[in-house]
Amino acid sequence: MSKKRKYVALDEKGVISVEEELVPKPGYGEILVKVHASLISPGTELGSVMKTRKNPGKKKKKTAFGYANAGEVIDVGTGCKDINIGTKVACMGGGAALHATHACVPRNLCVSIPEGVSYQEATFACLGATALQAIRRAELQLGENVAVLGLGIVGQLCSQLAKIAGCHVISWDSLPLRLKKVERIVDQVVNIKEEDAVSLTDEFTHGYGLDAGFICFGGEATKAFKQLVACMKTAPDTHKMGRIVIVGGATISHEFAVGLGNLDIRSSSRTGPGYHDKNWEHGRNYSPVFVEWTTQRNLEEILRWIREKKLDVKLLITDEVSLVQAPEACEKLIQHPDQALGVILLS
Repeated sequence: MSKKRKYVALDEKGVISVEEELVPKPGYGEILVKVHASLISPGTELGSVMKTRKNPGKKKKKTAFGYANAGEVIDVGTGCKDINIGTKVACMGGGAALHATHACVPRNLCVSIPEGVSYQEATFACLGATALQAIRRAELQLGENVAVLGLGIVGQLCSQLAKIAGCHVISWDSLPLRLKKVERIVDQVVNIKEEDAVSLTDEFTHGYGLDAGFICFGGEATKAFKQLVACMKTAPDTHKMGRIVIVGGATISHEFAVGLGNLDIRSSSRTGPGYHDKNWEHGRNYSPVFVEWTTQRNLEEILRWIREKKLDVKLLITDEVSLVQAPEACEKLIQHPDQALGVILLS
């Protein structure tokens, strides 16, 4: 085994680089993974890069980043003797499932990759679980009308999962690349720069209105939220009804109570129960009677649907480059979001 690893780092000014250091040793409840592929998150991950560039720090500290990769187990720490060396795994977790050649990851943030699923496909498990958690928060039912606003990777996956759940789905965005990716999956797409999203969505629901909507992007979202509210079901007493799930880090200013009717506004955070509970991440389990859909089980479900060809993540891959090309790959996503979406780093 190589004694050194390469990893992608971000400094206090938002500069992305590839660095080298000693390969870490797995601690209690951790496995060491030889990474074959990792997925750049164009939303949360690169959003943090942009925030750093707008408000740069004064230090020169470089921090490893990335939170979705896939590879094979080459060593295990204490408490992981039941995990076989050579097992192919999909991994997640900020500060753990790095863009790197090697990564130490808590055992419960890893799941086995099913036969027939590639490393590249398996890197989507984390963002897939994020989307799945949002779908669960929406409590969708067969035949409901659903809108997905924002077609980054999470929005794309929410759109596909809503279709798997048996819903009629209309997806909104302004970038032709993203609309093209999803148009063969969902029932209708809307280019919000060129079309009247509200009227088209009303026609799409045959006047019933939306039962549920998802906001899958970060930043200022008040205008989009108001448009979505206008599309929701309307009761005879004029109150709006339905569920809106916020899965992106959106900022929204809106009056509640009478100003919003009887809508359920639901925040969906991360990938499901367990993530950020250090004890759980490193091996402690929750009782499935009380916590059925943990982060780990959500990861497993995403990989199962990929294996069964129900979830198409190959569709979302636009670029595959080597790890050493990470700075250029990140810049392409930042500067030209109309030209790339799912960018895989190979190591």
